[in-house]
Amino acid sequence: MTHKLWHTLTPEDVLTATGSDMIHGLSDTEAAARKTQHGPNELQERGGISPLRLLWDQFTNTMVLILIAAAVISGFLGKVTETAAIAAIVVLFALLGFLQEYQAERAMAALKRMAVPLVRVRRGGALRELTARELVPGDIVLLEAGNAVPADLRLLESVNLRIQEAALTGESEAVEKHTDPIPETEVSLGDRRNMAYMGTVATYGRGSAVVVATGMDTELGRIATLLQSVETGMTPLQRRLDQVGKQLAVGGVIVAALVMAIGVLRGESLQDMFLTAVAIAVAVVPEGLPAVVTVTLALGAQRMLRRRALIRKLPAVETLGSVTTICSDKTGTLTENRMTVTIISVAGHYLELQGTAHHPAAALRVPDPSPDFLENQPPEIGLALAAGALCNDASLRSDPETGRYLALGDPTEGALLVAASQAGLRRKELEAVAPRVGELPFDAERKRMTTVHRLPEDLAQLPRALRALADPPAPFVAFTKGAVDGLLPLCQNIWLKGETVPMDDHWRKRIDTANTEMAQNGMRVLGLALRWQSDTAPIEEDLIFIGLTGMIDPPRPEVKSAVAVCRTAGMRPIMITGDHPLTARFIAHDLGITENMSVKTGQDLGRMSPEELAAVVGEVSVYARVTPEHKLRIVEALQARGEVVAMTGDGVNDSPALRKADIGIAMGIAGTDVAKEASEMVLLDDNFATIVSAVEEGRVIYDNIRRFVKFSIAGNIGKVLVMLLAPLTGINVALLPLQLLWLNLLTDGLLGLGLGVEIPEPNTMKRPPRRPQEPLFDSVLAQHVIWVGLIIGLTALGVGALYHDVRDPDNRWQTMIFTTLAFMQMGQALASRSTRASLMSMGFFSNPVLIGLVGITALLQLMVLYVPFFAPFFQVVPLGVGELLVCAGPGLGMLLLIEMEKAWQRRREDTRQPPA
Repeated sequence: MTHKLWHTLTPEDVLTATGSDMIHGLSDTEAAARKTQHGPNELQERGGISPLRLLWDQFTNTMVLILIAAAVISGFLGKVTETAAIAAIVVLFALLGFLQEYQAERAMAALKRMAVPLVRVRRGGALRELTARELVPGDIVLLEAGNAVPADLRLLESVNLRIQEAALTGESEAVEKHTDPIPETEVSLGDRRNMAYMGTVATYGRGSAVVVATGMDTELGRIATLLQSVETGMTPLQRRLDQVGKQLAVGGVIVAALVMAIGVLRGESLQDMFLTAVAIAVAVVPEGLPAVVTVTLALGAQRMLRRRALIRKLPAVETLGSVTTICSDKTGTLTENRMTVTIISVAGHYLELQGTAHHPAAALRVPDPSPDFLENQPPEIGLALAAGALCNDASLRSDPETGRYLALGDPTEGALLVAASQAGLRRKELEAVAPRVGELPFDAERKRMTTVHRLPEDLAQLPRALRALADPPAPFVAFTKGAVDGLLPLCQNIWLKGETVPMDDHWRKRIDTANTEMAQNGMRVLGLALRWQSDTAPIEEDLIFIGLTGMIDPPRPEVKSAVAVCRTAGMRPIMITGDHPLTARFIAHDLGITENMSVKTGQDLGRMSPEELAAVVGEVSVYARVTPEHKLRIVEALQARGEVVAMTGDGVNDSPALRKADIGIAMGIAGTDVAKEASEMVLLDDNFATIVSAVEEGRVIYDNIRRFVKFSIAGNIGKVLVMLLAPLTGINVALLPLQLLWLNLLTDGLLGLGLGVEIPEPNTMKRPPRRPQEPLFDSVLAQHVIWVGLIIGLTALGVGALYHDVRDPDNRWQTMIFTTLAFMQMGQALASRSTRASLMSMGFFSNPVLIGLVGITALLQLMVLYVPFFAPFFQVVPLGVGELLVCAGPGLGMLLLIEMEKAWQRRREDTRQPPA
């Protein structure tokens, strides 16, 4: 029998199947044998990647391999300085990647930390305290409030037992447990009310249970298996850079071979031309690319940290800019993870409340009550709030340092208590004049609770909310709260305008309709009633119905606008939750996530083939009652459609999908360690709106990287053309290998870093995300780099040809080519700050980093020319003022040409716009 079917059996059948006894438990001998068979009750690491393998993988990236080849070539050329510089870049890039990947492998360690250290177990007829590792299937475990569940259990006894399963199922409310069998075989985890699962926590009541699964056989273990089996692919940025790297490698080899062949045919020595060819191959490779990408991502990560988003893996910064779909958990991500009273409905009156808050994970300041709140409300409203506060076992705790309040106890009761507190009804003050003298505790079978209170002899002592009970016919009043369907048949009367009137069919239908409507809107509904009593013994019959309270885990206030921005930016939000379908649909519709109100449940997904699911994910935006496997399938189906998927979540149940998604986003406050370790980004404020800021930052970073690639490749094409076409002008070797490498490191490095910190363009969040299949090097970029490269190459070569003189022993013409290329790339960099906006409209000094680096680049180039120390090293000569102006002039010309191209593009776009 598979462990999935334990919920279908009676407690007696479960004990028989496990060979256990509820009173005596297992014998020590039998427990030892089972431990040998099943192993210790702990999560096992399977198939983890070793640190050495992670480190090795960092050196197999295409761009890194090209850099390694460049370093080796520089070494053959005898250029120790260049070799050391490139090698340093390689090591830095590899170490950063290794540290990020190694951190991701710690997700299993976080799962292991969820193990329970000590549990109470019946062994050999005695009650013992054992470590959780010692548990085996068949052990009888005792649970009480505050205990973490140590294994997967089938409940044998439940006394008002409630278990918080949010980390596993995503349902924010603690689940009421029972022991009755559930006949349906296909039931989601959240609906298996007779089971308890490892990693969850008992919050109320007590119970006993038999262990049915331990270690990796538990539901938590199955999640661990999923987490370890998920294969993560390259990010969009890594794929694009890898593609560019391969293209450059092929192009470099072809050009180098061509130049070497031309030189040999012209009579040059094979050795000299081989060294020249190697230098050209080095020139093709943008040595600064990995460094610029790493620094750009790191700076972006720092900016995002200031916006409350912590990046755990640098490539994730850019991945955000590619996101087309955001799959979000509901509880704690889209909602506040706290039950809140939002509606009070009494006879003839309906009140919506706002701002109520409670929960240790999301403690908020309880505002001072408005002194005229109850004065402006019908007396029935105050009576309903007072009844909810008195028939209540929760309590408010205040932090004197922060002024914050926490509700301790059941979340539903805490919501009632906070709602009353906001109206100025403090439970302690109410009980001071109407003390509790009797009670009938809540239990799962009755689904209600009753408390009896003594009324004071002087009714003037009653607070305003209870003065509706003027002239009571008895000295005691009992308040009952519970599920409406069980409470309403017990009510013979209804409280209306301070009087008791008979409960007729009209009122019953009206109450039942209100209950149904609230439930359909995803609310948990509680009914409130009272009864006059002559003694303290609680009696739940002949009750007087007071009203209804509707509660819900409310959406975060900032999420609705964030969802709207996502849609404007071309991203599709999807809700994936373990919560009830009605609740999920209501929240999703309220936030604007869905318009067609279509919801698919985990059972629906379980019956779908991969092809059917692929069709569904394109239309449905809300999924409820899903398991970790379902979340994983949804993410995979979206990725199969070509989507770049971001997955947000906070629970253990989210971790496999977080790992599989293109970018996993965990909640920093309410998130579990497992979710954080499986993710690439952590929201420090648990604010869905922070994701929007992160997406904008990701788009800006991608734009900047693309600017650098465009700038670098165009410049390198120009340098290659100089080397390739020089023989046609009578120049055998236009530039020396060291001069080429200097230009690459100077322009690609310094100027590239300046382009990497460019400010966002105005339309960043108004355009759709990039197509996942879109290459980094598209046709528009290719056209630009070709014509810019041609201008740079031909202009520099023309300057060199103009000054070329074979009788010049100093090769002044070579220094002219060298300097012209440097100044042209400075002008190119200034004009490349935007693909559309002019330099003047952006503000010349809006990127002070680039302006400063252009100045430093010019200064360094002049130092090479005019500081005697560098002359023999770079084999250059000082230029006269006129010669220097000849070299600098093309730089200004390059800037003007690119600005003209952008002006032409703007005019084309404007003519395509339809008239207003």
